[in-house]
Amino acid sequence: MKFWLSTLFCLAAFSGWAQSYADSIATYREHYKQEFLTDSHSPLKAEDTGFLRFYPPNSKYRVAAHFKKAIDTTAFEMHTHSGKIKMYRKYGVISFNIGKTSCSLEVYQSLDLMKKEELKDYLFVPFNDLTNYETTYAGGRYLDFSIKDIVENKLMLDFNKCYNPYCAFASGYSCPIPPQANKLKVRIPAGEKLFGREVKE
Repeated sequence: MKFWLSTLFCLAAFSGWAQSYADSIATYREHYKQEFLTDSHSPLKAEDTGFLRFYPPNSKYRVAAHFKKAIDTTAFEMHTHSGKIKMYRKYGVISFNIGKTSCSLEVYQSLDLMKKEELKDYLFVPFNDLTNYETTYAGGRYLDFSIKDIVENKLMLDFNKCYNPYCAFASGYSCPIPPQANKLKVRIPAGEKLFGREVKE
């Protein structure tokens, strides 16, 4: 009887956490949609946001990652879809598992954003995975962090929050192309999917 009650309590707690997590992702995505309406450079208008598509929230793709700070932080050129070059530096590497597969991604800092006080702690993780060209944008997706999110060399990596660059919605933007080091050999069926209509020219 005690075992049954204990099991029932655990299941209820897990169900409540799962629901709470799904709600938090839904709130996050609503905020994401609203940002398109306040950004003066946005490729989307209010009527376009109905074509934004996402995978259902899945806590399996919220993973604990280990962070290792880079020794060599020499600035390098990151290519973009428009051909423009942007300058970044490697801030570190995050290591994590997707299922039984060991993965890693490099974390970058924009030299331009580092000059702005409010954005000096901004970290950028562009990546490709095996869902590209199928259910997600071919040019890769992005994750954002703050240096403050790294605590004792640990970071929670939530792919449910990964998003498309503006190039997924319209041409003419200078969206960074994920470097070779950030091309994952696994599927990440989480976060934002392909836009629901053709890219604007």
